[in-house]
Amino acid sequence: MEKVLITRRISDDALALIRNSGYETTVYAELKNISQDELIKMCEGHVGLLSVGPNQIDEHFLGACPQLKGIALMSVGYDKVDLEAANKHRMPISNTPDVLSEATADTAFLLMLSVARNAFYMHKSIERGEWNFFDPMQNLGQELYGKTLGVLGLGRIGLEMAKKAKAAYGMDIIYHNRNRNEQAEKELGAKYLSFDELLQQSDVLTVHVNLTEETKGLFDKSAFSKMKPNAIFINTARGAIHNEEDLLLALQNGTIWGAGLDVTNPEPMDSNNPLLNMENVCVLPHIGSATKETREKMAMMAAENIVAALKGERMPQVINPEVYK
Repeated sequence: MEKVLITRRISDDALALIRNSGYETTVYAELKNISQDELIKMCEGHVGLLSVGPNQIDEHFLGACPQLKGIALMSVGYDKVDLEAANKHRMPISNTPDVLSEATADTAFLLMLSVARNAFYMHKSIERGEWNFFDPMQNLGQELYGKTLGVLGLGRIGLEMAKKAKAAYGMDIIYHNRNRNEQAEKELGAKYLSFDELLQQSDVLTVHVNLTEETKGLFDKSAFSKMKPNAIFINTARGAIHNEEDLLLALQNGTIWGAGLDVTNPEPMDSNNPLLNMENVCVLPHIGSATKETREKMAMMAAENIVAALKGERMPQVINPEVYK
């Protein structure tokens, strides 16, 4: 019987789908990252890979695993995949779009509100025994009502975030995309701007783009210098989109007001990182899609994709359809 390697624990329903389709499964359940050489070794004897986590899929890996018939990612992002190499090896690769949009937008919204009210730092102050007398001029956050939300990447996740901000706080929506989002312009009155204009006009700037050569390090000293001094920077996309040293300096110097991060560079973040102890910063450990419902949907979608590949069918969420031509 052909085997599928799964690099993390996934839902029982997704495992059952693969097994009931006539394939054995090998689940790597240890809670540690896997090196590429380890992954290559683990793939021996398997014809399918359901990849969960930051596994590098490149020329070296694909050349070492010619027996694989398909690779299903349990993520929407695929920045760890060399698509040119995948196409060269005729390797179909899929992701899990759409199903995590609402959960990730919830996380961005949570970070926005938490930063605006210094929530994480205030909680830590209680643990330190610093909740003493009332001072009306201490612990002051900022309100979000009527402010301007800037969205870099007004796709599925960015649109969900914009809807929440509009409904909850009546925020004005501005955005920068490769293409205009006519739905958002019609439904939310969203206004398309250049990237520099987005930086200059946003009270909250939330990032929802893929990590590419164009977006890597996009938020650097130059970008932060163009933002408002009251601005809140939110990143739930990929940590490498912002330069963390430049972000730290921008926060320390008052160039921007605060930051909320669900992604860092590197991940995991060092526990001694000064960002973790700043009053105006909230950091989460990359949990944007971490709800029971969303992770189950992601696992089921990935399972459906890998089963399709092994049956010689087109993966429903293939990201490199060129391999089928």
